[in-house]
Amino acid sequence: MHILIVAPERIPVPPVLGGSVEISILAIAKQLARLHQVTIVSRAHSRYPRQSVIDGVHIHRVPTGQPKKYLQHVINFMQNKKFDLIQIDNRPRFVGPIKRAAVDTPISLFLHSLTFVSPPYSTRRTATKDLALADLIIVNSSSLKSQLSTRYPGAAERIRQVWLGVDTGRFRPSRRRSAAKAFRVLFAGRLIPRKGVPVLLKAAKLAGRVSSRPIQVVIAGGSSRSGYANKLKALSRSLRVNARFLGAVPHTRIHRVFRRADIFVCPSQKHEAFGLVNVEAMSSGLPVIASSNGGIKEIVRHNRNGLLVKHYHRPKAFADAIVRLMNDSRLRNKLKQQAREDCLANFSWSASAKRLSDIYTTEFV
Repeated sequence: MHILIVAPERIPVPPVLGGSVEISILAIAKQLARLHQVTIVSRAHSRYPRQSVIDGVHIHRVPTGQPKKYLQHVINFMQNKKFDLIQIDNRPRFVGPIKRAAVDTPISLFLHSLTFVSPPYSTRRTATKDLALADLIIVNSSSLKSQLSTRYPGAAERIRQVWLGVDTGRFRPSRRRSAAKAFRVLFAGRLIPRKGVPVLLKAAKLAGRVSSRPIQVVIAGGSSRSGYANKLKALSRSLRVNARFLGAVPHTRIHRVFRRADIFVCPSQKHEAFGLVNVEAMSSGLPVIASSNGGIKEIVRHNRNGLLVKHYHRPKAFADAIVRLMNDSRLRNKLKQQAREDCLANFSWSASAKRLSDIYTTEFV
């Protein structure tokens, strides 16, 4: 099959810093390219040429700006070209115009979250129309499939689930033993309210009161709103928590940050469709403490490969989990070993691509 993947308009492929959707697009495309001809159309960026080939994947970059402008450039690129399948990632509003431009070509919509079928990006009526136009809808977790089916029952029969993955070669456990005095607790992700960084900082404060070892919170992630990042820094100072803010770390280097941590904490306060950072941490051999919500529960299994926090709005619940792992090295070692094994077995990009390829060949060949 010749598969065209249409990336969103905001972040280029490959992403310059980070962007889980764009990371996933390229990682899966490189694996798909072993079985199919794969072309990606993405936004232009000053760092990249208009065309390039990465591990057999042809990437064409077009001007961006407002979504309508980018979409028109995508459609212009498609003219006089033949594709067997078009996959649109995370942009339901693109389905209609692209379907009209490629009338006889099946359209797959790969949704990475509920964001773009929810206000303020879409109304229920508009999302229902957009989803109805897709021949197939791919989601990254059973949780997202369930939520989407409940909201839009007319689309339920066309939804298929494909877990995302991790580069298990790059995200691997460190061979060096840490000589740091402080117990390093890592958070990686966008600095936005729903990610729960204030809960983590307050949890570190509570854990520090009962621990014999000092705690350092390492926060890797940027924010489009500098005011919010400054609020988090101010909160850490007011709590007298040892917090190190790294800012936005390019995804090409983030694996090094994981290797220097003792544990990873994901304190998400709202539904997470999948939670890519959790499998990256697990593959890196880090015990994970995560909110028990959404697709996270499909990845992190309580007391098997990590710890799930049921009352994830409460800092004390995270504090208790942090202290438990600090004080129990046998449990830490058990969790990180199982986490690594689970990633190798279930969360490789090759497994993601095989599942997606099987779906496409079954449905469209």
